[in-house]
Order: sequence, then C-alpha cells, then structure tokens
Amino acid sequence: MFKRLPGDEARNLVSTTPDTAVVFRPAVVTTPAILTIVILVWRILAGLVRTIWRHPIATAIPAILGAVCYVYGWPPAVSLIGIVVLGLVSWAFIDRAAFTRWVGYRLLAWWRLIWIYRRHWQPVMIVSGLGRHLRGRDYLPRLGKVTCTSWADQVTVRMLKGQAVKDWADRTDHLAQGFGAQSCRVALSQAGRLTLTFPRNDPLSDPLPALPVPEEPTVGPVEIGRCEDGRPWRLKVHGTHVLVAGATGAGKGSIIWSVIRAMLPAARAGLVELWALDPKLMELSYGRDLFGPRYAATPEECADLLDEAVCVMQKRAARFAGLQRSHTPTVDDPFVLVVVDEVAFLTAYQSDRQLRQRISAALATLTTQGRAVGVGVLAALQDPRKEVLNIRNLFPDKIALRLDESEQVDMVLGDGARDRGALADHISPVPELGAGVGYIRLDASPDPIRVRAAYVSDTDIRAMADTFTGGEDR
Repeated sequence: MFKRLPGDEARNLVSTTPDTAVVFRPAVVTTPAILTIVILVWRILAGLVRTIWRHPIATAIPAILGAVCYVYGWPPAVSLIGIVVLGLVSWAFIDRAAFTRWVGYRLLAWWRLIWIYRRHWQPVMIVSGLGRHLRGRDYLPRLGKVTCTSWADQVTVRMLKGQAVKDWADRTDHLAQGFGAQSCRVALSQAGRLTLTFPRNDPLSDPLPALPVPEEPTVGPVEIGRCEDGRPWRLKVHGTHVLVAGATGAGKGSIIWSVIRAMLPAARAGLVELWALDPKLMELSYGRDLFGPRYAATPEECADLLDEAVCVMQKRAARFAGLQRSHTPTVDDPFVLVVVDEVAFLTAYQSDRQLRQRISAALATLTTQGRAVGVGVLAALQDPRKEVLNIRNLFPDKIALRLDESEQVDMVLGDGARDRGALADHISPVPELGAGVGYIRLDASPDPIRVRAAYVSDTDIRAMADTFTGGEDR
C-alpha cells in the first residue's frame, strides 16, 4: 500500500519500474529429425536434376571422366581429356564460325552467368527496387538462362508476382550499370517472363558502304542495311507507308537512297514508279534523272504531283472494287512509291495556307487509302511533333534516327518505345558513328530493333542516274 503524502510530494515520486511493451513469443515446435533429413535430401535431388537439365554438357563431361577413371584408371582418363582438347582446338582452327556458335558462345554464357549475373544479382535487384527485403528475407526475381550472341547477352528472368513490364522498363539504366553494360533492353517473352538484352559491343559502329543493286527486280522487302544482330535489314515498302524521323545529319538520306537503289531494277522493268518531292532542292536533286517528270521541287509542283498520285489511287480503287483487295505490281498497274523529303516543310512551314491544307489533305488520303491499290509513301522529317505532322499515326512503319530529345522517341515509335530500349536520343552526332543508325518499330511488334542504313554517296547516286532510267513517263 502507498502511504499518503502531504501537499504536492506525490508528483515528485519517480517510478523505478519503466514501462515495457508486452512481448508475445511464438510457440517453438520441435521438427523431427527424419523430416529435416527428407527435406534436405529432396532439395539436393531437385537441385541436381535442375542442374543436369540446364547444363547437360557441363555435367556429362565430369561424369564420363569419372566413370572412365573409375573403370580403367587415371591414364585413360587423361588421354581422353587430351583427345577432346586436341579435337576442340582443331575444330576451332578449321571452322571457327561453327566452333564459336556451338562451343564458344555456350562457354561464354556459362562464365557470364556465374561471374557477372548470378554474382551481382541480389544487390542489383535490391538496390534497383526490383527485389524486396521483407522481415529479414529477400524476395528476388528468378534468374534464368543466359544466352550469348556475337554482340549481346540475353538473360531470361521470371518476374515476381505482381510485377509488370513497366517496372523493369523504368529501371533499364540501373540494370545496365549494375551489370556493367552500356544499355539494357526489356522484352516480354511470355507471361511472367522477360528477356533482358545487354550489348557487349556495337556491331553498327562502322559505316556501311552502298549495297549492290539487286540483279532481279523486286518490290518485296528491300535490303537497305544491317540489323544489330547481323541480319540484313529488309524494309517493307510495298503495302505500307514508312515515316523516317531524325535530326539534321542523322542519315535520312541513307534510308531514302538505299530504298531507291534497291528498287531500280523493278523500276526499269516497269513494276515500280518512283515519284519524288524535294522541297529543299538538296537531297533528291542528285538523282533527278531517275524520276523524270515525276519530280517536284516547288510547293506548287509538289501539290500537283500529290494530287496526281491521288487520282491514280482513286482510278485503281474504282477498277479494283469487287475484284481484288490487294495489289500485285504489273506493268499496267505498277507500284507507285511517293518519296517526300522534309515533309514538314510542306505540311507545317509552308506560308500559303491553302496550299498547305491541299498538301496535307492529299497526304492524308494517300496514307489512308493507298496501300491496298499499290500507292505507298516514304516520308522524312526532322521534327516529329504532332503540330508539325498531324498524320504521323497513319504511317504503320516508323524509323527513329538520331533525335534531339528523349520525348521525341515515343512521338515517333509510340508510347514506351524508349523504355524498351529505343535510345534514339543517345545516338552519336558524329557522322562516322551515328549517321544512318536508328530504331525501327514494325506494326506487328512493339519491340524496337536497332538498325543502320547503308551510305549511298553522291558518286553512287550519279552512277545510278547514268545507268538506270527508271523515271520514264509511262
């Protein structure tokens, strides 16, 4: 019992027992030893099966050597190792490409999986925010298979439950720096799984010379350069419309002239007509003889030529109605490719308002109705803003060369293109390194592809004009 104190003495009392929080201790359940042993054995067996499934060759080699050593002794095992090493070295000298594809890249992938990705996986995931540390436990995305190509590492990842592709696309810079790469690209391979691409080198750093003129006429996808993975870059121009956007000196002329160069045999055979609009009087004027009367320079001439293309399109549509839904190039109905250099000068910077509206209406008509009847548009511009070209969404295939701002990448290639790895604003302004380099996003795929167009010099253009006569008036 407390003794009553006189006056205010009670407030001077200090308790010697501090307040303590109530602690609830969970009940400890003793796990039987046999259950612990069964779980441990199961994990060991599961890990062994998984290792054999993922790395069959790496596990078969020590198993075979161990069996030979156990049955015949160590001299035959050492001899077998020497024979295998000698065979691999001979294979590498005889057929280096095949050896690299079947052995070299697999060994490199195994080494980079162990030394680069698995070694740094946990800290990179936690620091970048893609992993979670909750109640003393790390919840990490699962690292899958690593595949090496001649220029990049492709890493398969299983995302955490509840994660989205955008969570990874927003952290490409973190991933690239964390694993020592210059950049990182994210692509959804299947539900819950991603493929991360980490380039090791740049196969497009050297300019490409002009490609040879095709021997056979074709209007199909034409080869105009090379993709980052080493495959030829074939651009579809028949049955679609193509928009090329890039800053000054980005290499728009390389794409335009490479397309024209690839279609010259078809033009000479009468299967293609090349129509050129050159309001700057600079790019297309070098090969003016290739276009003949289908060449326009002044805004008035450009408007007249576009109106003529609309008339051709409408006449074909009237003839094709009810008979065919797609166009097959013939001498009577050739494929018409309308090439427009610096289309923004005609649609936005033209001082004559009526002429500007006339040109915009003709381009809109061609891009909405021309594909089915064999009239395509290949347009190039520097500024991809909507107020400059309000019909840019009518071009199914778009190419982004070097751009000045990161926001312009999504303007050209669509929302999320830059997050997926289309770093068009990071392309080098040095002509030898970045001219003709760009990203293409096809209508059927959301993932951008890095490409480089071949450079067609003034000498090549004049030689083409002297050799071919594809611009005759038919």
